Amino acid sequence: MKFRVLVSLLISALFFVSANAQDMTDDDIAQRIKPSGNVHIAGAAPAVAAGPRTGEQIYNGACVACHAAGVLGAPKSQVAAEWQPRLDEKGFDQVWKNALVGINAMPAMGACGDCSDDDIKTAINYMIEGI
Repeated sequence: MKFRVLVSLLISALFFVSANAQDMTDDDIAQRIKPSGNVHIAGAAPAVAAGPRTGEQIYNGACVACHAAGVLGAPKSQVAAEWQPRLDEKGFDQVWKNALVGINAMPAMGACGDCSDDDIKTAINYMIEGI
């Protein structure tokens, strides 16, 4: 008898938790999972924005790992034969949007954790320079 009561309570609890989770909006979820603090390493200088980065700086910091060698089909930097078909078929704006959200093996934002949308556009412009 105790087992049935325990199982009934467990099922009821799961039902109420799942019903409550479904009522949450995207904003509620974002608020719930946001970081609760920051990590500071003793003696480390705080990060200071150095101003806008060039396309080359962004490329060297985040894109070079895949786009220098063409890893998993990534178009090689400044190689017209690899970029031109993409640009002709999709146009620059779609290539840029694909870089923002990720495509094929490329993660969103090219795995550049500190890049803005404009930084990604600047990096693409650098990679297609001269094409």
